[in-house]
Amino acid sequence: MRTLRLALCQINPVVGDIEGNLQKILFYIDKAVAEQAEIIVFPELAMTGYNPEDLLFYPAFIRKAEDALDEIAKKVKDFVLVVGLPVKKDDLYNSAAIISNQSVIDFYHKIYLPNYSVFDEMRYFKPGSRTPVYEYDGVFFAVNICEDIFHPSLPGLIQAATGAELIINISASPFYAGKYQRKTRMLTTRAYDMGVYVCYLNMVGGQDETVFDGRSLVISPSGEILVRGKAFEEDFIVAEIDMEEVTRTRLREPKIRWEGDFEDREVIKIPLKRKKKTIPSLLKSGRKSIQIHEMTEEEEIFKALTTGLRDYVTKNGFKRVCLGLSGGIDSSFVALIAVEALGRDRVTGVFMPSRYTSRESREDVYELVKNLGIELIEISIDDLFDEYLKSLADTFKDQPQDVTEENIQSRIRGNILMALSNKFGWLVITTGNKSELSVGYATLYGDMAGGYAVIKDVYKTQVYRVAKWASLGRIPERVFTKPPSAELKPGQKDQDTLPPYEVLDKILYLNIEKCMGEDEIVEYGLDRETVKKVLNMVKRAEFKRRQAPLGIKVSPVSLGKDWRFPITNKFGG
Repeated sequence: MRTLRLALCQINPVVGDIEGNLQKILFYIDKAVAEQAEIIVFPELAMTGYNPEDLLFYPAFIRKAEDALDEIAKKVKDFVLVVGLPVKKDDLYNSAAIISNQSVIDFYHKIYLPNYSVFDEMRYFKPGSRTPVYEYDGVFFAVNICEDIFHPSLPGLIQAATGAELIINISASPFYAGKYQRKTRMLTTRAYDMGVYVCYLNMVGGQDETVFDGRSLVISPSGEILVRGKAFEEDFIVAEIDMEEVTRTRLREPKIRWEGDFEDREVIKIPLKRKKKTIPSLLKSGRKSIQIHEMTEEEEIFKALTTGLRDYVTKNGFKRVCLGLSGGIDSSFVALIAVEALGRDRVTGVFMPSRYTSRESREDVYELVKNLGIELIEISIDDLFDEYLKSLADTFKDQPQDVTEENIQSRIRGNILMALSNKFGWLVITTGNKSELSVGYATLYGDMAGGYAVIKDVYKTQVYRVAKWASLGRIPERVFTKPPSAELKPGQKDQDTLPPYEVLDKILYLNIEKCMGEDEIVEYGLDRETVKKVLNMVKRAEFKRRQAPLGIKVSPVSLGKDWRFPITNKFGG
């Protein structure tokens, strides 16, 4: 039997921490060598972290990554290693280094550079043009990078037609809910259509507003998933695959036999003999069991939010977070996420009641804090609010109270949270959701004040769903059932200003995710006046969104890099 042992190193690098990433890579190399891996694989831009953005404009940054590659090459002797990094040749490329015998055998340069959603790779890189295949002592494999495998022809089809039996795709593919299922269907189709093993290695961890979910895969030539890496966690996977399966599959189903001759076919021989393995062969899957836990959308979103918050706090050196607690669903849910991400000892809730705070809200805050086991600080805003009203009395003379006085209360709370942040070095995490931020139902320099917006990309109806799934009795039941309210004036309810959230979120989804205007949305059975009002609110709130903290992307179109609209905008839609 002609077998090959792969080691997939699903790591969580830190952008810019080239030395730290180097040490992590060296650690996993030693681990893979101990398992007698023949090909060891690391993700896209593993050396620098993804996405380095404008760090790539600095020659010293590129040189440091290349110096780290030299250090790695010294450790690579009787095996093959594939690792991602930026490489400067005639131009800058998003590359995979193929290393063996203490030297770089070749660089594969990414061909398809994504320039949509959170991606901006054409700003930094030149696309590659080569589609090489590597021969390693009778085993033919190819390497490509992330977006390359999303395309049904170049480069994968050329590599398979050139003789590749295994295609290794190194990736930094950001998460959004539902993407993994579609991506898995695509990858299994690629493996089946080309009659090859597909090794898909994805990065894991949070980087600013993006989260990488891992869940790396090894897929057989028949489209069967043999190995699946952990979700939202680092993982080390060793998989032994039967290369004769490719021959058997292609002879029986010769789907790529008629793909024609490509003039640019290139086979590079790696001058290395594969060592006979002395440890027992692994199961085909590389694990004792291949039972697969399929995540619900609620679990996926919750895992992404906890991963994003944990890595943002940890990678930026914060020891603690604080947040305002109101007794409502949003702040309760964010507190729960913070505890899951960081532990109860690193979370402080701040309760800032006013004359309009209900008894129920106070009770719910204290029950939540008890259930979560976090520290609580209570600071009343009433005296401060009175001082504001006195100071503005002459200026506001003869003017009725309106939203101005409501926003003053919110801004007092924002000031208190930022004072705690300045004094103790805590990160303020905000609690506004996607529904509110979309229509501007939030106070600039008030409840929008903070460093990280945890649920910025989660619609209100999703908040209820995911919080219910994750709560396990920790969020008081009444929080799920009472009408949402900002409690900034007597008897206030969100629905005094907004349509019911079920209606609002449907309109927002069709507008934001599906790019539909007023007439198209109305065709879905929604009231025209309501649609018109909501879309007008969305447009008018753009200036607020530009000043909101960054937050975690969990949808195809988040209100961050995915959403780029002019503030000055007269288009009616």
